[in-house]
Amino acid sequence: MILGVTGDTHNNLKNIDEICSIFNKNRTDLVFHTGDISLPKSLLCFKKLNCPLIAVFGNNDIEEKNDLLLASKSFDCRIVEEPFSLSLENKKIIVLHHPELITEKMIISSDFIFHGHTHRFRHEVIKETLIFNPGECAGFMKGKNKIGVVDLKTKEAKTISF
Repeated sequence: MILGVTGDTHNNLKNIDEICSIFNKNRTDLVFHTGDISLPKSLLCFKKLNCPLIAVFGNNDIEEKNDLLLASKSFDCRIVEEPFSLSLENKKIIVLHHPELITEKMIISSDFIFHGHTHRFRHEVIKETLIFNPGECAGFMKGKNKIGVVDLKTKEAKTISF
């Protein structure tokens, strides 16, 4: 199973279009958004994905929470509170916006932790758990934005710049 990881898209509609295109080209089975979508119109741009989207609320989503929930119902999207956890292919995944919420218990009990908020790349293994943030996705400088693609079987995570 191939996962996509993005976050902190902050209403950059042009970048969201490119993000969806990259994930579709990489045939992702599921995409995680680590928060700070910001507006419902931005969330609706993710309709272009050829797979489901699971998003967590970030600090910039609070004002629009109800409208984001409503927008999520119009396509294959779940938007939930952080931290969110699920198991896929016998791997436990935790998705959150704020990295400061990562606890020792999460690290011990998970295979993957995906977070946003910092806009900084992070690829760190702690006690066999991969903590991953692809980095900046909402910037305006071409080639400086990144999304993540994670292979659940190999536990390999890479970034793709755009």
